[in-house]
Amino acid sequence: MSFIQFDFESQYLNSNTTIGIIIPEKPQYIEAERFYTKEKKFKVLWLLHGTYGDWSDWIRKTMLELYATENDFLCVLPSALNSDYTSWPSFALGYDMEKHLIKELMPLIHNWFPASDKKEDNYIAGLSMGGRGVLSYILKYPGLFNAGGVFSYVPTDSSTWDWKGDNPKQRMGMSYLRFRNRVKNAGGKEEYLKEYDTYRQFFDMGKKKTLPKLLFTCGDQDSLYYKEFCIFKAECEKEKLDVRFMEEKGYAHEWRFWDDSLKAAFEFFKEC
Repeated sequence: MSFIQFDFESQYLNSNTTIGIIIPEKPQYIEAERFYTKEKKFKVLWLLHGTYGDWSDWIRKTMLELYATENDFLCVLPSALNSDYTSWPSFALGYDMEKHLIKELMPLIHNWFPASDKKEDNYIAGLSMGGRGVLSYILKYPGLFNAGGVFSYVPTDSSTWDWKGDNPKQRMGMSYLRFRNRVKNAGGKEEYLKEYDTYRQFFDMGKKKTLPKLLFTCGDQDSLYYKEFCIFKAECEKEKLDVRFMEEKGYAHEWRFWDDSLKAAFEFFKEC
C-alpha cells in the first residue's frame, strides 16, 4: 500500500490544507514498468472524519490500509475542521468545505491520480459529523457517488428540535451552541431547513424511489445517536425503504466500532 500526505493551497478553504491518500500498491508478481504504465483506474472511497478530528484519524485509529488493500480501493482522507462539511462564509476569509470536496478535491484526485471518475466507482463514508457530511453530499449529488456509509449518525425530524435552546442538549446529540451557529450560518431557520434538512430530503427521495444505496451503523451504547438510530430505522422500515442498517452491542461513540463499521462498509460496497 502506498500512502501520500498531500499539502496544497485550497481555493475554497482560503488556506493551506492537508489530505491523506492511500493508493493500492504494486503486487510483487507484476513488473514495475507494466504496473505503473497501465491505464487502470481504481475505485475511490472518500472518507470523512468526525468532530475534533482530521484526515489522520483514519490512519492512526483503524485498519483502513488493510481494508483498502483487500478491496483494491484508492482512499481520500480530507480535513474539515469542525465545519460540518458545509460552507462557512463568515469564518476568517471564508471556508467552504462542500465546494472544496466537490469542485476541488474530486477533480484533483480524478485527474492527478489513478482514480476512476465514474459514479459506479466512487463511494463515500464517514463517522458522526462525517456521517452528516456523507448524507448531505450523497443526497445532494446522487450522480457522483455509487453508495455511502453513515457511521454513528442519522438524520432527525426538525419538528423535534429545540429551536429556542430551552434544552441545552439537542435531541440530535449536539450542544446548543453548535446548533445555534449552524442556523445562524445558514441565515436563519427557514434557510437552514431549506439547505440542510437531510431528514426531509431523505424521505422525499425514498417516496420517489431515488434514494442512493446507504448503510447506517450505530453501537447500542452510543448515548449521542442510538435512540435516534432506532427511531430512524423504524421509520425506514415503516416506509419499506431499501436501506441497510448495522448495530452492534457493547459499543459506544468510539473508534473500535468505527473500525468495524469501515470493514462492514467495504463489504456493503461490494454488493452495490
